Amino acid sequence: MTMEPAVIWHARPNRLRDRLWRAVDQGLADCAAASPAVFFRADDIGVPGRHFARLASLFARHRTPLSLAVVPAWLTPERWHALRTAAPGGRDLWCWHQHGWRHVSHAVSGKKQEFGSRRGGDRIARDLRLGKARLTAVMEDDFFPGFTPPWNRCGPEALQQLREQGFRFISRSRGALPPPPEGLPDFPVNVDLHTRKETLPENGWERLFSEIRDGIAGGCCGVMIHHQRMNDAAFDFLGMMLSKISGVARLKRVHLGHLAEARGYGYGIRPVGGSLS
Repeated sequence: MTMEPAVIWHARPNRLRDRLWRAVDQGLADCAAASPAVFFRADDIGVPGRHFARLASLFARHRTPLSLAVVPAWLTPERWHALRTAAPGGRDLWCWHQHGWRHVSHAVSGKKQEFGSRRGGDRIARDLRLGKARLTAVMEDDFFPGFTPPWNRCGPEALQQLREQGFRFISRSRGALPPPPEGLPDFPVNVDLHTRKETLPENGWERLFSEIRDGIAGGCCGVMIHHQRMNDAAFDFLGMMLSKISGVARLKRVHLGHLAEARGYGYGIRPVGGSLS
């Protein structure tokens, strides 16, 4: 499954490396935190292929953790074996967690969402349980009980069910509502690499660099990835970004499991670059 890349990946600007370096450095200069964190979250995982293998290889090569949001209904034991073959290694590098149930929108109107309020609490609870059970059965100890809702949105019933069913985190977009209940930390993404909507490439690049700068300045930069929308230019930029981030000692490269651990909801895994405390 491949999809059309965003317009920026068809128009590489001049001095791209310098502009990326400047965005990261400016974010660090504006950040009050001693050790700002950076995490990457790859959505719509479940079907192995060349794009996924290339993505996993890139993160492994840079020893940078990656949070992988897996659609339970897409996963089979055979597909899981292929995914793990492409992404070997343990919990220090990968955070395999839940991405909805079937990744199907049930919204009658408005924006897409799989777990909106109109479905009712019973159906929401059932689908969350089914997804968690599928991933636990197939992934076994590799599954981390965290949740990224498809399209980065869900209703209050889903948030409450996630808490009651023992999920350790939710990850949505910056500013997402409603707020999660106590005991369910939300670690939002604030940089969108591949589902951008700009029609003019330069507008997209300006906004992307602003997102990177502001994310780092805020103390936790979450980067959203959709590997099915990546072309060679998108992979090259991601490699450039990983090279820069891995070379900055002040930045802590983490995945969502590390962030949950820092809040007391994890499994004792450690981030790359030391403690988050």
